[in-house]
Amino acid sequence: MSARPTAEDFRKHLGTKFRVPAETPRPLDLELVEVKGYGPMPEGQRPVERFSLFFRGPGDIFMQQGTFTLDHPEMGEQTLFIVPVGRDEQGFKYEVVFNYFADE
Repeated sequence: MSARPTAEDFRKHLGTKFRVPAETPRPLDLELVEVKGYGPMPEGQRPVERFSLFFRGPGDIFMQQGTFTLDHPEMGEQTLFIVPVGRDEQGFKYEVVFNYFADE
């Protein structure tokens, strides 16, 4: 995998779990449920990698917004800034946004 992960790197792992080493009543896993890419920048702009990851967590453990290390059996550890964005009958939903120049 590249030094900076791409949307495609994560798409390969849709539906899999990422472990969050946090002090919780039981191990906390987030399931990657969506990888959303954003359209290209206007002509003449530097190429930018822009995408969001959406994770689903359990409904009884809420994670505050912040930076967490997620561990995946194939991708290894990723340190990501996670924002809670909703809750439904399946649990809490979280978003991670990537936005960086692809040519650096």
